[in-house]
Amino acid sequence: MAETATPTPVAPLRKSHDEWRRTLDPETYRVMFEEATECAGTSPLNDEKRPGTFVCAACHNPLFNSRAKFESGTGWPSFYEAAIPGHVGTKTDRKFFMVRTEFHCARCGGHLGHVFDDGPRPTGQRYCTNGVALRFVPDGEALPALVG
Repeated sequence: MAETATPTPVAPLRKSHDEWRRTLDPETYRVMFEEATECAGTSPLNDEKRPGTFVCAACHNPLFNSRAKFESGTGWPSFYEAAIPGHVGTKTDRKFFMVRTEFHCARCGGHLGHVFDDGPRPTGQRYCTNGVALRFVPDGEALPALVG
């Protein structure tokens, strides 16, 4: 899965799991920092159709633009590309006796979901994302300040 644009690096944010546990609700913490998965079809972001930006629920790093969102039929919010190359990172996930590509927020390291090569044009990628790992900011509203 090659990126087509030059990555824009973000400075890593180092916080302990205890710090994240105190600031996030239990489900968001479990998904983002214990690499759990929310139940399919439970995120209100599945139905979000307004123009805007999806940011990391933990650190507010901008991750996806609504223009890249599509209905994948999986029950999780899906995107065909990151808003800013380099704002998401990937690693190999070998859990559950299979090999997948996990993706995470490049700033805080929070687990977001998995990326697959079965998405629409122009990238052919599907970032299958846990909705609890995202916050939606409609166009016209200020993006939240990055968590420090």
